[in-house]
Amino acid sequence: MHVLHTRYALVEDGNGRGVFRPAAVVIDGEIITAVLHEPPADATVEVLPEGVVLLPALVDTHVHINEPGRTEWEGFETATRAAAAGGVTTVVDMPLNSDPVTTSLAALEAKIAAATGQLHVDVGLWGGVVPGNTHELAPMVAAGVFGFKCFTCPSGIDDFPHVTEADMRAAMMALAPLGVPLLIHAELELEGTNPYADASPREYLRYLHARPREWEDAAIAMTIRLVRQTGCRAHIVHLSSASALPMIKAAKAEGLPITVETCPHYLCLAAEDVPEGDTSYKCAPPIREAANREILWQGLGERVIDFVISDHSPCLPALKLPGDFVHAWGGIASLQLGLPNVWTAARRRGYALTDVIRWMSGGPAAFLGTERRIAPGARADLVAFEPEAEVTVSAAAILHRHKLTPYLGKQVSGAVRDTWMRGERVTGESPRGRILRRDAT
Repeated sequence: MHVLHTRYALVEDGNGRGVFRPAAVVIDGEIITAVLHEPPADATVEVLPEGVVLLPALVDTHVHINEPGRTEWEGFETATRAAAAGGVTTVVDMPLNSDPVTTSLAALEAKIAAATGQLHVDVGLWGGVVPGNTHELAPMVAAGVFGFKCFTCPSGIDDFPHVTEADMRAAMMALAPLGVPLLIHAELELEGTNPYADASPREYLRYLHARPREWEDAAIAMTIRLVRQTGCRAHIVHLSSASALPMIKAAKAEGLPITVETCPHYLCLAAEDVPEGDTSYKCAPPIREAANREILWQGLGERVIDFVISDHSPCLPALKLPGDFVHAWGGIASLQLGLPNVWTAARRRGYALTDVIRWMSGGPAAFLGTERRIAPGARADLVAFEPEAEVTVSAAAILHRHKLTPYLGKQVSGAVRDTWMRGERVTGESPRGRILRRDAT
């Protein structure tokens, strides 16, 4: 038994709400057994430094780890070390960018084998829906995947083709009785004219207007229609279009089983601020205008958007093709940086740290069917965070395999000082993470 003693821990009050107060968090094995005001006299006590608060650890349900097959882009060892350094103790890996893509039971088994012995935090897995693999879905659910991801537009990976509406309907009919969600990359390629089509490839506006918000809105409308027809749980990944929020709000009010995530890059960055030629900012859907960003914040505050995840999607730096927004790989590396980035932007808008933890810990944990909280009986997954620290993001501190990220050089508020998983400090030296399986989290 040991105790973490702090002046400020985010614990539950008598009504189940999170409040900050002095606490002695008693840990026995993997579990929190008590939350006291003072530590027991016979306990081994670790006193957290002044200015550090104790929080439930984060959960990131949208990470591209890329192993096996593209481990030179990222890998289980580097990604999970970076996650722990960012206060994240559970990540869920996306089914594409690895080779093979996780669209069959055999590919799932290959991914589990590749991960074994490398994990510094716990890792769950999403499967993939592509045309013609509906027969693979039930066996993959039985093997423990948390759900499935599909694209309604080209994914950028030839062996992970996008689905049609008919493909989605068939998959949702198969998944509805299994109780797992279908995650949708929601962009439908519509006909239209890009007013910046003749601009230089260095101009971000050329890329931004090549993937307009109408693409997202159309795909989300299609998803809502299919959920109404099939009853399948659906989850919109990395929402960037604020104009989709009214239809999402109406679908939730109707009682449809739809959840939505957004990302730090849509909340912290803006199209107007993207430097010319700096393709580290390229992602899909694109980072949109500042006015759009503020409406996304409103959607978070109103709980139309359920939670915030990284969509960590790194690649070889050479594939980012500096100066060419047209052909550069789209994806932002940020797995380690989410908590300070979101906290910095949230506090400027009047949100509290309790809100940030709801968005980045409690919300994604609930989506997986588990929980993160500082309370007796909860798993001892914790993060020591210094909210008033002022930090400049540097390449030297980043543990992702590659350091390229649009956040380099930015000043942020807050620093992760320590992370505990299942009661033990994560040091980045001895991999202790596990592969998580649905219904066993």
